[in-house]
Amino acid sequence: MKTVAIAGVGLIGGSFGLALRAAGFGGSIVGVSSPATIAQAVRRGAIDAGVSLEQACVEADLLLLAQPISVILETLPKLAGKLRPGALVTDAGSTKRRIMECGAQALGGGFLGGHPMAGKESRGVEMAEAELFRGRPWLVTPRVAEDLESARAREFLSWIERIGAHAIVCSPEDHDRRVARSSHLPQMLATTLARGLGGRRDRAAVVAAGGPGLAGMTRLALSAWPIWKDILATNGDYIGEALSEFQGELGETLELLKAGALEQAFREGAEFAAEVRKTDAAS
Repeated sequence: MKTVAIAGVGLIGGSFGLALRAAGFGGSIVGVSSPATIAQAVRRGAIDAGVSLEQACVEADLLLLAQPISVILETLPKLAGKLRPGALVTDAGSTKRRIMECGAQALGGGFLGGHPMAGKESRGVEMAEAELFRGRPWLVTPRVAEDLESARAREFLSWIERIGAHAIVCSPEDHDRRVARSSHLPQMLATTLARGLGGRRDRAAVVAAGGPGLAGMTRLALSAWPIWKDILATNGDYIGEALSEFQGELGETLELLKAGALEQAFREGAEFAAEVRKTDAAS
């Protein structure tokens, strides 16, 4: 793999470029973004130069689409018939069913869906860092199992490991169902909590009395709407399922509170929270 192109050199795309360099990639890394972003990405060392999407298709052995979901869906059809022989296109989109349908139609086995489970509330290449993916899962959603067997796919998976992430293979449906509960539900709960408390008449008093717990619970509410607009549009069914399930859990908690019987619930919650942190630390 001599040339990697990154379409969308923001937090994820920029971090991928920095991570490749830190892991010893000696080839060329080019970016497709706005002129201002390209200039900043070059200064950060995330890419070597900016190119057009057409140039990226001609030059790249690997093309990573690190754009918003809606832009990825617009970009994929433009790539049909334009890639160099043997090139692989992958993405970093937060939902996979719609993207995989579009990618399979446009590129067939030349597209391998992906989603690095890493990020921050802040966006932009200025927030990019080489260690962003270290210890984090990189979910990979092949169209068929054989798509993982090409030389380019195997090389890409090896670089995922070399930058410190670990690949997890799953179907697009399993991906969207999993992240609806592990990622999208926490976002919805944080947003709902922040919106609910922010709408109270005693808002200022709540803020004044708030501590680290309130700050931690509302952290995800800082996430940017344009990103979540696309996620909700492409995974709304599974997110709705997760919210309905949680609504039932919340109702059960209320009944346990009324009965003065929440001790076991606290133990079960603490057990799961410890498991999450143990897994995160091990990563």
